[in-house]
Amino acid sequence: MQTKINRVYICVNCGFEFSKWHGKCPSCRQWNSISEELLESKSSKSSKHLNFELPTKLCEIDVQDEQRYKTGSLELDRVLGGGIVKGSLVLVAGDPGAGKSTLLLQVCRHLSENFNVLYVSGEESKRQIKLRSSRLRCNGKNLYIMSQTCIENIIDQINKDKPSVVVIDSIQTMTCREITSVAGSVTQVRECTNSLIHVAKSLNIPIVIVGHVNKDGMIAGPKVLEHAVDVVLHFEGDKRVSYRILRCIKNRYGSTGEIGVFKMSHKGLCEVDNPSLMFLSGRPENTSGTCVTCIMEGSRPILAEIQGLVTKTAFGNPRRMSTGFDYNRLSLLIAILEKRSGCFFGTLDAYVNVIGGLRLEEPAADLSVVMCLISSFRDKIIREDVIVFGEVGLAGELRSVPSAQERIIQAKKLGFQKCIMPFHNLKTLDKSASDLTIVGARNVREAFDALVSFG
Repeated sequence: MQTKINRVYICVNCGFEFSKWHGKCPSCRQWNSISEELLESKSSKSSKHLNFELPTKLCEIDVQDEQRYKTGSLELDRVLGGGIVKGSLVLVAGDPGAGKSTLLLQVCRHLSENFNVLYVSGEESKRQIKLRSSRLRCNGKNLYIMSQTCIENIIDQINKDKPSVVVIDSIQTMTCREITSVAGSVTQVRECTNSLIHVAKSLNIPIVIVGHVNKDGMIAGPKVLEHAVDVVLHFEGDKRVSYRILRCIKNRYGSTGEIGVFKMSHKGLCEVDNPSLMFLSGRPENTSGTCVTCIMEGSRPILAEIQGLVTKTAFGNPRRMSTGFDYNRLSLLIAILEKRSGCFFGTLDAYVNVIGGLRLEEPAADLSVVMCLISSFRDKIIREDVIVFGEVGLAGELRSVPSAQERIIQAKKLGFQKCIMPFHNLKTLDKSASDLTIVGARNVREAFDALVSFG
């Protein structure tokens, strides 16, 4: 057997390989993202034929008895689409200290009551895992702990024991013997992930892997890692705050966009049954610049409080800052206000904050952000029982948003009495389902005039 060392250059952002170094990646157009790695390839004169399956007609495949593994957490099951699918590869990513290992250990505690579970850690020893499991009251008799970083040894153990579920914590600590690069490199992460995919599909065993994130908040390693797995879950929220948001970015077996809300406590991660109550707790009274909106996270309507502050600038150029809302979108909405509503922010600082660590990506939150800025600009108070949602166009018009009926029903459950929404949504709205006072506005001016008329 001959061993050959190859020198390759890999983009850490997209995972594309090159034969020479580039200052700018030709694939993803990212600067200074090319890293040099050494690959050790082993060749042998005798080649082995790999086993493969013959094609099967789609109509002959039976999935009637296919069941998902329930994790014991309703919030996590919602995000996964009903539970963990057999033979799937699930990636759980997030910042250090977000609660990835804590959540997975709690899942292992529940699954080990009826199934054999293998928990592989490359970062902690068995005694350290035992200390953490004692704090979480996890003493599953069918939970097996393995402290190992060699992917070949892990796969051999999986083939030998054939557990029902496997957890790998984390993929950045795993190494392949045939690769000479260090653990956590692009090549190591990719090869280890591909090996785990082969085991999961061949043995029909679900594997959950933990992935770290880099300083930009992206999953460390190449983008091909996200493309290869079946499900990608991401922890959001400030680790200094007790609340955590688990968002589904990719799901081949369910809908994307679903979120689960948890609260970190001394007993681990606890579920939050009604996130809207959490996000609206502690609202200020008789204060301008605060407004409540309703966004759709998958199939779940969630109410969120948005605060805006407009003050005189102390510098030559006004500042624009946003937390939980896209900065470029904020600049666009301010430009629309200056052009369409007569509010001039040229000498004013503008700040927007979403309470609770929630990040709003749906365009339906535009109108609420605009109302906050106008309310702070004119020092007009928005009533506490008013909810606002709608997308704002460049002409200042309000565009219709999906699932308006579900948003209104959720607002009614939490005690809201009045709603301002795009006029075009009134055509498809069943007003008999709720007794809220609903006002349809065609543009930003009409929406704010309706707020003033509410008193």
